[in-house]
Amino acid sequence: MTPEEKTRIEERIVDVLKTVYDPEIPVDIWNLGMIYKIDVKDDASVDVDMTFTAPSCPAADFILEDVRTKIESVDGVKSVMVNLVFEPVWDQSMMSEEARVELGFD
Repeated sequence: MTPEEKTRIEERIVDVLKTVYDPEIPVDIWNLGMIYKIDVKDDASVDVDMTFTAPSCPAADFILEDVRTKIESVDGVKSVMVNLVFEPVWDQSMMSEEARVELGFD
């Protein structure tokens, strides 16, 4: 897989991640800064490191499954491994400007 193909797949992954929401927060997980890493490999498998705004998120299972199934639906992706990480600990500084405005932080 060429670097350009990997970049196109990663861009499509970001697009689908912008459709994943924590049911309690009206901003998508990408703009909340909950995605730490997207690694598209030569074999078309994808590793994603993500976190939650709180370790005890009641919607964790729902969000993880939504992330996995939406990334699997991206053309060119063969398999997905979603890794839940808590380092670094998520904080509000990880949100996009758009998310901060939407949530009234700016």
